Amino acid sequence: MKALTLKIGADPEVFVRQGGKFVSAHGLVKGTKECPFPVNKGAVQVDGMALEFNIDPAKNAKEFSDNIHTVMAILDDMVPDHELDPVPTASFTKAYMNKQPKEALELGCEPDFNVWTNDVNPKPNGDVNFRTGAGHIHIGWADNVDVTHPEHIEACQTVVKQLDWTLGILSTVYDKDKKRRKLYGDWGSYRVKPYGVEYRVLSNAWLKSPELVAWVYKTVTESVQRLYKGEHLYLEDKTPCVRHIPYVNKVWGFDLPPKG
Repeated sequence: MKALTLKIGADPEVFVRQGGKFVSAHGLVKGTKECPFPVNKGAVQVDGMALEFNIDPAKNAKEFSDNIHTVMAILDDMVPDHELDPVPTASFTKAYMNKQPKEALELGCEPDFNVWTNDVNPKPNGDVNFRTGAGHIHIGWADNVDVTHPEHIEACQTVVKQLDWTLGILSTVYDKDKKRRKLYGDWGSYRVKPYGVEYRVLSNAWLKSPELVAWVYKTVTESVQRLYKGEHLYLEDKTPCVRHIPYVNKVWGFDLPPKG
């Protein structure tokens, strides 16, 4: 059986520091959710109090890593008086947040879904003194598919379950932050796309090192290719959790991620 042709993209969020402290990214760069600002190999935008960038879809590991590092370097150059920090959560004082414009504090745009509950994820509570940084992965295997087609939805849900049991579980080895999931990124979070699926579980912590960036690409593609060959690596009657790491690592043979 030939391998499935995949294109892998990402749209991570990063926070900014100034003088060692987290500050709001509102207004720092051009680009919005509705109209990202194009740059070489991707685009950038403001997302609430964070910065977000997306990359052109990649067909191989080198292209994926090059796209990530190129766009992130461009974003860094666009905010010369600030330091980019890919941490899963950034805390701010309540007084500081109260000074932010309404659009900087808004959370959530389109709803996302949970493959394990088969329901819409609850809208996050924005009345907290921290914000979260996601590291969503986009997996493409099709073109212009109807996102309401039952077979496409089922395919997307199967991929999400597979990734929860590999990428999601193993990401807890390098990402110890549990606070983020109070707002975003619970197991099974996803959106159906015309090209495939957006896997919305990961934080931005995989941006911490080139080795983690490469590991994410490898684990995504290997997981989906094995699924395509009929190897369903998830258990239908259970949601994944940290205690399953030894099972994934030893029985299924997936590499543990490197230290960030």
